[in-house]
Amino acid sequence: MASGSAVVIGASMGGLLVARALTEAYDRVTLVDRDALPERADSRRGVPQGRQLHVLLARGRQAFEELLPGICAELTANGVPSVDLHEQVHWYNDGHRMRRAPSPLLGFGVSRPLLEQVVRQRVAALPGVRILPGCEVAGLTTTADRRRVTGVRLCPRAGEPRTLDADLVVDAGGRGTRSPVWLAELGYRPAPEERVPVGVTYVTRTYRREPHHLEGLLGALTNAVPGQPRGGIVAVQEQDRFAVALSGMFGEEPPADDEGMAAFADRLAAPQIADLLRTAQPAGPPVTMRFPASVRRRYERLRRFPAGYLVVADALCSFNPVYGQGMTVAALEALLLRRLARRRPAALARGFFRGAARLIDGPWSIAVGTDLRFPEVPGRRSARVRLVNAYVARLHVAATRDAVLGAAFLRVLNLVDPPARLLAPPVLLRVLRGAPPSARRPARAPVSAG
Repeated sequence: MASGSAVVIGASMGGLLVARALTEAYDRVTLVDRDALPERADSRRGVPQGRQLHVLLARGRQAFEELLPGICAELTANGVPSVDLHEQVHWYNDGHRMRRAPSPLLGFGVSRPLLEQVVRQRVAALPGVRILPGCEVAGLTTTADRRRVTGVRLCPRAGEPRTLDADLVVDAGGRGTRSPVWLAELGYRPAPEERVPVGVTYVTRTYRREPHHLEGLLGALTNAVPGQPRGGIVAVQEQDRFAVALSGMFGEEPPADDEGMAAFADRLAAPQIADLLRTAQPAGPPVTMRFPASVRRRYERLRRFPAGYLVVADALCSFNPVYGQGMTVAALEALLLRRLARRRPAALARGFFRGAARLIDGPWSIAVGTDLRFPEVPGRRSARVRLVNAYVARLHVAATRDAVLGAAFLRVLNLVDPPARLLAPPVLLRVLRGAPPSARRPARAPVSAG
């Protein structure tokens, strides 16, 4: 039976999903956010990435539905299109165009502001949930021995500073997390960090969708490769729009003017992107954002950690955004926390951080292993990393003809299957039979029927 209270710092996507998870273990859950939250689907200062193109992976869609039953139907009612991620998207992996085929891998074409609004409304309507906007968390309160966090110190924009007591405090403050500072103030050692500099700059702009764009499909994607550190994504969204995101790494920065964006896209393997940029009508201004490094904080390795406190989502691990993993991993962490919090274990933090580490291992290995292909990225290239990258490159060649291999890759990319599944004997044999060892990435893939 639910009892006690919890405070969640940050009412962005990770905080909202965690708050939903905690409603089954605590009868009072308070979300605190420094922003004045919009009533409509709109971007806000505290979520600067909200104006960029977002992707909800297939496993993320499933997790959202587990946490908030009926949300898929609600998004559809809000005009959000559903996308078969294998059949309805032009995939160019290392310049090789994947063979399309019908699949059960479904994603949503939805903007971040609309998705967040729908989730926020659902969470705010739950019994016992309270949202405090326009309120900064200045620090933590603890017991005299500092072994347990007992609440937070609040600084509202309007009103006097005060203390909010809680049995559990969760930091979902995102990349700007203050947990390292707060924990140091309490005398705790910092969590070991893994940092992978990627120097990504990306520009997103929305366009009006016409039936002829993308040859009638709903998305296109081409990735950055060594020697050509630029990529592009087109994804359908609500209100008959496409969002186009161009990205560059290590100083390769997409321009934000019409002519410059089209010229940048001309050098991408997916010709549909440049064509759309030259023929579609813009529906909003371009927005630029920079992401210097992927960061993973290994709280599971700490021997001492205060009771009554957790760190989740981007505050725990922020991924290179080009892989679209953040929201899905946050939803999986919320499902993990729901299971643990129901049991109220004495060592909640230890169980959560260890479980979250296992959840993060797969997507982290995908993102970091792929980024290590670039000589500009510092880090150890183990024999396994080099072997896996060479193998996946051959898989992309074979997937131009073999839809089964494309499906296997997309299931891993969408976090439905673990990365090791690509090395299973049936997949391995198809790769070895389907890709000549000397296959090279074409400078630009031809446009042909999927």
